[in-house]
Amino acid sequence: MLGAIIALGILAALIGVVLGYAAIRFHVDSDPVVDQIDALLPQTQCGQCTYAGCRPYAEAMAAGEADINQCPPGGEATIQALADLLGMDPKPLNPEHGEHAEKTVVVIDEQVCIGCTLCIQACPVDAIVGAAKQMHTVIRNECTGCNLCIPPCPVECIHVVPLKPTIGNWVWPKPADQVSGEAQHG
Repeated sequence: MLGAIIALGILAALIGVVLGYAAIRFHVDSDPVVDQIDALLPQTQCGQCTYAGCRPYAEAMAAGEADINQCPPGGEATIQALADLLGMDPKPLNPEHGEHAEKTVVVIDEQVCIGCTLCIQACPVDAIVGAAKQMHTVIRNECTGCNLCIPPCPVECIHVVPLKPTIGNWVWPKPADQVSGEAQHG
């Protein structure tokens, strides 16, 4: 018995050494430009840019295969940041990919949910929890507002709600927005 335990310990140590060597020897550094582009994207993983998520879109931009104006959730601010990073002129959001809107999240009407799990399968960021034939709910802080969970829901129990401003997500309004708002009220 003791011999078997010692043999397994030696085998585990040997495998650990081999894996450690492989991690060092075959480590591939990611492209720093792709990392910088990806950091500027909103990480909604919504696919509106025609790519499977923000990282593939960043890789396509770095390779010159995608334009900087394909991200509706990022809007003008992201386009400007990408233009600055890549040394390009900013351009308006491409309407083929959608329109920029204020950030939203989804909520599930738990009284109507049948527990089919189709929303869980569609969520690219695992913001929905639940089990088969059980109620599901959305982890509000994880939801990116991509709305990809809505189309597969057979009972239409998922609803879009605006993200309430908090100290962490509130943005100061632009002066032009205040002036146009005053002109309408005045």
